[in-house]
Amino acid sequence: MGAKITIDSATLMNKGLEMIEAKWLFNLLPDQIQVMIHPQSIIHSMVQFEDGSLKAQMGLPDMKLPIQYALAFPQRIPNQFPRYDFKKPNTLTFEEPDVRTFRNLSLATDALYKGGNMPCILNAANEIAVFAFLRNRIGFLDITEVVERAMNKIPFIQNPTLEDYFETDGETRSFAASLIQM
Repeated sequence: MGAKITIDSATLMNKGLEMIEAKWLFNLLPDQIQVMIHPQSIIHSMVQFEDGSLKAQMGLPDMKLPIQYALAFPQRIPNQFPRYDFKKPNTLTFEEPDVRTFRNLSLATDALYKGGNMPCILNAANEIAVFAFLRNRIGFLDITEVVERAMNKIPFIQNPTLEDYFETDGETRSFAASLIQM
């Protein structure tokens, strides 16, 4: 993982962005998307169907296989990567995320439900804040503050055009940068 994704993982912003992606990729309503914390990182995603059955994408917590699959899609290439062993004792656990501690997930959920250009605002502010954090310009907890202030300041557009998205992105990045002492 790169530095930005590592920080997004630590703040749970990655889960928030994945919720927004899932809405658009799979034509879902916000109420159909749920984030769970799975400390073992074996189950990477699950889908529950109308009849209640579940399908899970499972694998060891290693990015080699997803990268290989992305490069070879739609083929699957044999490899010698370690495999998950169901015979070894292992417990798969799940927890509700702590949205008070990880406020970025809460902000992303708000953006998901509000829609319009709000996810664009969330993303642009987060990119500027994480960039500043990685350069020691702001503290870790300031990332969320920058995102929240941008979401409260930048004008909301219910049905943005492509041009509105470009303008929102630029305006948000400028506003977020103005909050940070460079």
